[in-house]
Amino acid sequence: MPESLTKLTYQTFQQSKNYFGLAHKILSSRLRNLVYPTLEQKTKPIPNELLLKLQQRLNQLLEADWQDTQKGVYSESLLFDNPWDDFFRYYPLVWLDFPQMWERVKQQNYQDFSPEIDKDGYPSYYVQNFHHQSNGYLSDLSANLYDLQVEILFGGAADAMRRRILAPLKQGLKAIDSVAPRQARILDVACGTGRTLKLIRAALPQASLFGTDLSPAYLRKANELLSQIPGELPQLLQANAEELPYVDNYFHAVTSVFLFHELPATVRQTVIEQCFRVTKPGGVFIICDSIQLSDSPELEYMMDFFPETFHEPYYKHYTTDNLLERLQRVGFENIEMQVHFMSKYFIAHKPA
Repeated sequence: MPESLTKLTYQTFQQSKNYFGLAHKILSSRLRNLVYPTLEQKTKPIPNELLLKLQQRLNQLLEADWQDTQKGVYSESLLFDNPWDDFFRYYPLVWLDFPQMWERVKQQNYQDFSPEIDKDGYPSYYVQNFHHQSNGYLSDLSANLYDLQVEILFGGAADAMRRRILAPLKQGLKAIDSVAPRQARILDVACGTGRTLKLIRAALPQASLFGTDLSPAYLRKANELLSQIPGELPQLLQANAEELPYVDNYFHAVTSVFLFHELPATVRQTVIEQCFRVTKPGGVFIICDSIQLSDSPELEYMMDFFPETFHEPYYKHYTTDNLLERLQRVGFENIEMQVHFMSKYFIAHKPA
């Protein structure tokens, strides 16, 4: 397929997902307001000028995504990777789950778990209905719906934002002269359903991949996803990021995607310390998470209502938290920051 046609196909594909996500949000909001009219006043419409800025940021993200394929960071085929089986299987369940979510919002019950869910052994900050998710992150249904819900939330751009870590990841590994492709060890902290590890595998097919997560349900989903792709199966462990079960200086690279905004401030620092500990000298640590007020003040309006709309109890503090200072405090240096669409990136290096 000619390059220009491939790019147009990709842009059309992404814009279609964006329109679908917008239609889903409009329809679900109207249904919620019909069933729970008392919740309607909590919804704030996005001003037109903000919508234009969001579209501009999305376009810039898609262009960066396309350019990385032209630079050989990853294959063009990755741009069209979409879990269609999960979409058709689980999208109806997203709608069926709405009544429970809306009732939870109405009752302001944010720690609502079914009796069969075992909550013992988890830190208190984790036992939450993040995103008003039924059973939080502790059920198979939650794991099955998560990627689809995040794609809808970001208008189909979640994977494009995740892929922004791949170029600095490959550059960070190149900076370590002694590491051969088969010897590279990469850890994804809070790997969830394995989407990020799948993208890393596509860009670095010979690397040894590792992942940790607190949720056994999400690790089951990750195993299901990652066992379907070629290459060595990533080694997954159930573990708290506050106590990573690895020896010091073990990984050439460590990544963490969409974790830090769901952590209390003191825990963010502890997790950064752990990531520094397990990263080899000369290695790279990459964070992908939400934008912050310091880099996107024009989107303060959205950041203000996001925590309540999606129940993110630690998000507001995150938006003003100085992660650069936190990274420097533990010893990371040469820290680069990037912003793409609704995500911010920290690319930090451990001194050699």
